[in-house]
Amino acid sequence: MGARLPARIMEFMTVDEVRDGLAETKTVIVPMGVIEQHGYHLPLNTDVCNCYEIGKRVAERTGCFLAPPINYSYSGGELPGTFNIHPATLALYLNDILKSLVVMGFKNIFVALGHAGTENRVATESAVDMFMRLNPEVKDVCFGGAPVMWFSQKYRPMAMADKDYHAGWSETSRIMYWFPELVREEKIVTDTPELMERFRQDQDAYQVKTKLFEHEFIYPYIRQHPEIKVGVMGDPSKASRELGEAITNEVVDNMSAFMLKLDRR
Repeated sequence: MGARLPARIMEFMTVDEVRDGLAETKTVIVPMGVIEQHGYHLPLNTDVCNCYEIGKRVAERTGCFLAPPINYSYSGGELPGTFNIHPATLALYLNDILKSLVVMGFKNIFVALGHAGTENRVATESAVDMFMRLNPEVKDVCFGGAPVMWFSQKYRPMAMADKDYHAGWSETSRIMYWFPELVREEKIVTDTPELMERFRQDQDAYQVKTKLFEHEFIYPYIRQHPEIKVGVMGDPSKASRELGEAITNEVVDNMSAFMLKLDRR
């Protein structure tokens, strides 16, 4: 017979354990990642790790539930290894998960995003908003969501000033801390300096927009820039396990404090 789990990680729990846990807390984290390219040096599930590894630590710290991760969502990238789920499909899928959690009896539901792409954030926010509007009977349930890295003061200047968005300094450091065996340090390369400068100016600069007829009322075709071969948006050469640990601890501290306040509302 094994020992009880240190955290309420739902995929490993049984019916009676969920029922007993709900008697103590009705707060749950729903981690949402994406499977997409992260350069030549990081695994495709990096964004799943971003939310799930943080979620496990927050669940251990606070006693809240951690739902199984949503692995697939919308990336927008096109390099090999990238899966793109239509935002409408993602919204319907997320709505069904929210409904299931409400039926179980959860009163505080927080969607923790491991992938902070613009389209993914909009799809998630719209999905939760529509769920709340179309299900007025759940007016006593509190819904929230945010990219997990927004709980880190260390990360914000890296993103804002250093333009470290994707597979760069911060993400590489975190994977070095969580799963060092998955980081191919010998494969740390980036795209051309010209493309890297474009990424530093705008995280959505990987897109190329073209119109068949130039007018403000015409929608553009949006594709990934054809010159992108690696897909890194940042400087992974500066990464370290120590920075990954520091960012992790800060996010867990701040997110845990937030979840405890939410649980006590």
